[in-house]
Amino acid sequence: MLISYEGQDFKEVIDRPGLVLVDFYATWCGPCKMLMPQLEALSEEQPQIPFVKVDIDQHKPLAKETYGVTSVPTLVLFKDGVEVSRQSGFAPKDAVFKWIQANK
Repeated sequence: MLISYEGQDFKEVIDRPGLVLVDFYATWCGPCKMLMPQLEALSEEQPQIPFVKVDIDQHKPLAKETYGVTSVPTLVLFKDGVEVSRQSGFAPKDAVFKWIQANK
């Protein structure tokens, strides 16, 4: 299940044991729209990993100033509250799965 970030303390969202995947996206972004169903499927297949989506237009300071997101979609993988990897642009479901597995 994808969780929408609604402005709560972001540190609480990512600061947990294990992995958290954050999708920085925009509602107007074509590649983001293509990626969303793939992330939904992966989140169901990987229920132990929270998948959090952050709309960059609603949360500009968090996306741009705090995490330096300059293009969407940008996926950021956190492990134990620390960023361990990121990738930008569309990627097929299998590639995202392999990326997650490589960072466990």
